[in-house]
Amino acid sequence: MRSLLALHSHGAGTSIEPALESSDEGMRALKVSLVVLMATAGFQVLVVAASGSVALLSDTVHNFSDALTAIPLGVAFWLARRPATRRYPYGYGRAEDLAGLFIVAMIALSAAVAAWEAVGRLLDPREIRHLGWVIAAGVIGFAGNEWVASYRTRVGRRIGSAALVADGHHARTDGLTSLAVVGGAIGVALGAPLADPVVGLLIAVAIVLVLASAGRDVFRRLLDSVDPELVGEVERVLAGVDGVEAVEAVRIRWVGHQLRAEAEIVSDCDLRLARAHAIAEEAHHRLLHQIPRLATAIIHSNPCGHDGGAHHRATAHHFRRPLRT
Repeated sequence: MRSLLALHSHGAGTSIEPALESSDEGMRALKVSLVVLMATAGFQVLVVAASGSVALLSDTVHNFSDALTAIPLGVAFWLARRPATRRYPYGYGRAEDLAGLFIVAMIALSAAVAAWEAVGRLLDPREIRHLGWVIAAGVIGFAGNEWVASYRTRVGRRIGSAALVADGHHARTDGLTSLAVVGGAIGVALGAPLADPVVGLLIAVAIVLVLASAGRDVFRRLLDSVDPELVGEVERVLAGVDGVEAVEAVRIRWVGHQLRAEAEIVSDCDLRLARAHAIAEEAHHRLLHQIPRLATAIIHSNPCGHDGGAHHRATAHHFRRPLRT
């Protein structure tokens, strides 16, 4: 019996609509966080003008840069909504991964700028005026960034967007920078003028730690990494389908914030083609219902070998041939 390749839609409401809904939710998170960060940075600009605080100026620049990362990520979400084409048959979901790389680069830049400013203030200390307002601006900056970080991270994990989670990490780095402003201003008020740059260096180190976490998530996504438990769950779902004798292989990958799966199952070689097709279709149906954010699955049904037949003779011979140079 010939192998069966089953790939069927599960209705427009199963894969298309959730994809649009998750993109809409991601766009909403970007818009809300953009408003919060712009309001925070706008208040800090006023305090910078009055106080002359270089630390607060650096923090304000970070907040504006964090707000502007919403632009490439928003473009990625917009591209993800576009239908697949013959040139891009998997759609444009990978644009999120490119946006994630940009965000990781921005986190690295934030760490470099924070360290540069801290070293500069160590070598050339400067007087800070209106310390109370500087402290207030730093607290507001931290509160705004931490709220945005939690919101972006929560939504990103819910819709499966590694780029949005990385953007949440980026907001958290700016929140840490705002804390450095507060700590430095308090130190200056207590008579330790070098407290500001020292705390700034410590925060630069903390940003590097956040960078490592965000970078790991984004690069894993680029290499098609998934949670091994997810692979095990797909195997368990397939093994529970009547007529599936074994599950030989499972491969899953992220495309944007949706999953695509490929699986090879084994069915009785004496089955009629229509029955083998029905088993593969049921396997596909169960995966769509039981695996969150799964957009589609390709199920390849292999016949068992109890009849002694060499059902993969043609492809086995092909793969035994030496590679040509």
